[in-house]
Amino acid sequence: MTEHIVSAFENELKGLAQRVAEMGGLTEKQIVGAIDALIRGDVALASTVRAADPAIDAMQREIEEAGILVIAKRQPMAIDLREIVAALRIAADLERIADLAKNIAKRVIAINGSLPLPKVTGGFDAMARLALERIKEVLDAFAQRDVAAALEVWKSDGDIDALYNSLFRELLTYMLEDPRNIGACTHLLFCAKNLERIGDHATNIAETIYYVVNGTTLAEERPKLDTTSIVSAGS
Repeated sequence: MTEHIVSAFENELKGLAQRVAEMGGLTEKQIVGAIDALIRGDVALASTVRAADPAIDAMQREIEEAGILVIAKRQPMAIDLREIVAALRIAADLERIADLAKNIAKRVIAINGSLPLPKVTGGFDAMARLALERIKEVLDAFAQRDVAAALEVWKSDGDIDALYNSLFRELLTYMLEDPRNIGACTHLLFCAKNLERIGDHATNIAETIYYVVNGTTLAEERPKLDTTSIVSAGS
């Protein structure tokens, strides 16, 4: 009977981890779709990204409910409890990342091809690629419980900040050069901030992995290179 309970508990933990992995895959797809829509000015694709967001919200709620149920039934301790807490935290971060992708899609819909966009697509593409790379790396680190890989993601957050700072300055230059660019550039500034925030959530996940494996939180201060004054990603 005890062996049966242990086996069932292990399956429940594996099920939680699998749901987080599936949610991560869908979240990555949302980021790709949002950036493609932005670069191509594809309102239809942006609408698809926006419409897919509730499904990710539902996955986050399912993971939360499943995790709480496991805690109530099994009363886990030590690393088993940390595994469940980690799944809940990471699901929350993924849900927020998906929200940020949705926010980018909403900006594309708001622009709707009616505003002239400055030629900054390369900067967005570079930021998006780096953000996606960090998300993939940190989710792989979670799957393998690889603290070293998670710390590499955590330490490299400044790379995305640097790209954001550069794009921020470039967009401000366009706005100063021609007031007609202000509308489009304002939307793009928020899109850039959303990507920068996606990088922040990747570092959140890295910190969670460290906690799950070591049972303690990272004592070091998170590296940040964002020197701009925009503090909200907008919605």
